[in-house]
Amino acid sequence: MRSKERLAIAVRRPDGTIVVERRPWFSLTRTSWLARPWVRGFPILVETMVNGIKALNFSAMQAAEGGEEEEELKPWHLVATLAVSIAMALGLFVVLPHLFTMCMTWLGLAGEVEGVSFHIWDGLFKFLIFIGYILAISFVPDIRRVFQYHGAEHKVIWAYEQGGPVTPSSAILRSRLHPRCGTTFLLFVLSISIILHTVLVPLILMVWTPAGTVPKHAFIIAVKLLLMLPISAMAYEIIKVAARLEGTITGRILSAPGMLLQMLTTHEPDERQIEVAIVALREALGPDAGEEITTPEYTYSE
Repeated sequence: MRSKERLAIAVRRPDGTIVVERRPWFSLTRTSWLARPWVRGFPILVETMVNGIKALNFSAMQAAEGGEEEEELKPWHLVATLAVSIAMALGLFVVLPHLFTMCMTWLGLAGEVEGVSFHIWDGLFKFLIFIGYILAISFVPDIRRVFQYHGAEHKVIWAYEQGGPVTPSSAILRSRLHPRCGTTFLLFVLSISIILHTVLVPLILMVWTPAGTVPKHAFIIAVKLLLMLPISAMAYEIIKVAARLEGTITGRILSAPGMLLQMLTTHEPDERQIEVAIVALREALGPDAGEEITTPEYTYSE
């Protein structure tokens, strides 16, 4: 759980005890120019990945028997993991759909890369790979538990935001879907990338087209990778607008696709998982937690 500049990570160890750690939120947007609207989207995406990798590493250390003997990620481990993660994501959701669409062109089912039909097919493959990837990993037992904890997080946040006592019995009755979830951000990134690629790539090729098939497609893939910067910036600003309009018809419309996607990225948790989420919430809020949040016993990480 995150609250302002604080991150709280709660983990249930194999012996059933809950351990929590509070740490500052690693941020790239403390630099004023990186925090500006229409710039901050990509830095926030990167800092979220960094904090997420650190949290998963801490979770793995605590969940493993004898985990106290494991070491925290070193800076170069973190950089390497982040680089590999970004490379895999770009390869899976940018390069692979493009290659699939090239196959459709060779089969005569799509136009050349200069035409709109190529990028419609590319967007379709991108969307299918994205949904297929989420569905596939949901069958992995550990990932399924992650999705359950994701649902527990949302239920606890709903219980806190709607007022009244925050307990496992009150939180479990709440929805596992939440309009301000990061899943919505990913969906907006995907949707905006499909639109911008369809519009901008043909225009760019009208200005300049490399000679030869391989250089041309390599150039377009490079352009798509570079477009991730403005795409992530646009997606983040739309999320901010949707958050400000929460409760209105426009806000519901903007949030609806992400809420539907959360049907895949969240699962119903049990009360023990909700207990862990409540501990994380209390520690994230710190002095602002109030008396309405009831937690089980827990300890702090050494």
